[in-house]
Amino acid sequence: MSLSLNGWKQKIIAFAGGLGAPGLLLISFLDSSVLSFPIINDLLLIQLSMQRPERMPLYALMAASGSVLGCVVLYFLARLGGEAYFHRKAGARAHAIRHWVERNGFGGMLIAALLPPPTPFKIFVFAAGVFEAPLFGFASAITVARLFRYFGVGYLAIRYGADALPYLGAHKLQVTILVVGLVTVSYGLSRWILRHQPHHDAQE
Repeated sequence: MSLSLNGWKQKIIAFAGGLGAPGLLLISFLDSSVLSFPIINDLLLIQLSMQRPERMPLYALMAASGSVLGCVVLYFLARLGGEAYFHRKAGARAHAIRHWVERNGFGGMLIAALLPPPTPFKIFVFAAGVFEAPLFGFASAITVARLFRYFGVGYLAIRYGADALPYLGAHKLQVTILVVGLVTVSYGLSRWILRHQPHHDAQE
């Protein structure tokens, strides 16, 4: 019997988890390109960094490198002829996303890459390819964002380690307020990025 997509994902996660740093590179690459592994690369980075704190910089670098490579692959796939797919996936947000990518360049892609969900980051990557954003600026923005993210996650893993869960349990209210605040800010920024743009911009 053939495996479902979820079945294959579980096998990939199990395989990557046993590889250490190369596994992080693989999972991050796939997550940023053709598949989706929500927070799996973060969890694997945390686990490996807690087990071998001295190798955290390597793990963070592998996760960042895999993510950047995956985004570049998706960028080139979009350039090969993905405009129809972009409009189908982006729907009513297509014009706002195109406007953001074309008008804001490096800074716009950096902000989109730093924002957590619900920002639909992959569609920004696809838009960058479809509308031929400069590759160097695109890749540089993704690199900065991913290094910041994964080195931050790795630092927190080795800084708090096994004390993280007891701390979270003892400060449930504060943690809940912080999470709700971050989600609210992310949602607000996403709405700002995806706000309706004046129609005349599309004709420029």
